[in-house]
Amino acid sequence: MGKRKKIFPSVLITDIADKGLALGRADSGEVVLVQGAVPGDRVKVLSKRKKKGVALGFVTELLEPSPDRVEPVCDHFFDCGGCKWQNLTYEKQLFLKNKTVINAIERIAKCRPETIGEPIPAPATTFFRNKLEFSFSNKRWLSLEEVKEDRKIERGNALGFHRPGSFDKIVDVEKCHLQPDPSNQVRNFVRDFAIKNNLEFFDIKEKTGLLRTLVVRTGAAGQLMVIVAFAQRNEEQIKQVLEAIVGEFPDITSLYYVINEKANDSLLDLPMQLYHGSEFLEEQLLDVKFRLGPKSFFQTNPAQAEKLFEIALDFAGIDNKSLVYDLYCGIGSISLPVARRAKKVVGIESVPEAIEDARINAELNGIDNVSFFTGEVEKLLDPTFFEKEGQPDVIIVDPPRAGLHPAVVDAILQTSVEKMVYVSCNPATQARDIGLLKEKYELINLRTVDMFPHTSHIETVALLKKRPTQS
Repeated sequence: MGKRKKIFPSVLITDIADKGLALGRADSGEVVLVQGAVPGDRVKVLSKRKKKGVALGFVTELLEPSPDRVEPVCDHFFDCGGCKWQNLTYEKQLFLKNKTVINAIERIAKCRPETIGEPIPAPATTFFRNKLEFSFSNKRWLSLEEVKEDRKIERGNALGFHRPGSFDKIVDVEKCHLQPDPSNQVRNFVRDFAIKNNLEFFDIKEKTGLLRTLVVRTGAAGQLMVIVAFAQRNEEQIKQVLEAIVGEFPDITSLYYVINEKANDSLLDLPMQLYHGSEFLEEQLLDVKFRLGPKSFFQTNPAQAEKLFEIALDFAGIDNKSLVYDLYCGIGSISLPVARRAKKVVGIESVPEAIEDARINAELNGIDNVSFFTGEVEKLLDPTFFEKEGQPDVIIVDPPRAGLHPAVVDAILQTSVEKMVYVSCNPATQARDIGLLKEKYELINLRTVDMFPHTSHIETVALLKKRPTQS
């Protein structure tokens, strides 16, 4: 039995929803989640399925455009699905993101900060990322214009991004507006060279083919790192591709390759082979330099990351007498700038490679008042750890999207720490955790930083202080 389709002749879009969707209400009163619409639009919608009882559809006709609607800058906007809000003014994006964070705090944490700062806009809404990963596929996603044509079109090969909702097809990208040059040149060259030389693109369903993924990473002062993932150990063809890249981009900083014969595309658990150039790139945040290898995690929007960390440092109020704990510290992106200002910093991270990078970066910068520990925060952070390393004056947390583990919340509640700074990429889980910490801590300040323009993602920094002891 096929999917049941339903036409909503007129839907007024009133708000945003999760993952870049828009929230609307049909003239019939039914609530509809819509792809491709912005608040203020009135649209005709085709719905093919429901999500938790709510109709989910896409725009088939724009009846009345929103005053906040703009023309997308990217030619791939309607096919790619990555920058879902390119059709919405940037001012409105910031407003809606800030509103989402405040609503989450009020609805989930059931509190409101004493101060809510204005959202920090990105200085550039295009070409702001320093890393992108592209996928090869022998099944190219057909554009809407191609589908409308009354002729048979060969899918052919593609190098670009996964089409949302279609895991085995790739949108072939000619120009992406996320990463500066030479990202587009590198991707287009590798794709065209592979097609010209009849090299096999990956078949995602069958797990066959040679070329699988391409990572382009840019660093300070025009540095460039390229990582090519191959699905087969064909040494002759691998060398052919790598030599072509070096020949076309002779100033490339680092060229790596990796053999990925697994079911998934993750490269973190695979050995990287340096083919040409330096092992590392260099980046800088605030007054700290970072050495980045092919597996290093680093903020993908460094300009906004600096603003995020400046707010965190301001909230923390650190001086040269402060003992600071940095939980989920990664490669030390926050720990090391904090260490420049504090008496001592203790960083905890579960990824061994990240801790190794953190220690190397500390040495690179001559920072010796920081101690890094490898392990899951919820397992390390117990009374014995506090007794050994000392009771912190400030705790900074920057957890993954899942937020704080319940055991970490309990450990913080059991400390005598006066101040906590919570950096988050997920307003819902941050609000949940703030609600759990409310029994001892009050929310003083909240600030949002837009790291990813044209998406629904938003970073937040919250300052919590210990409640006065009741006499």
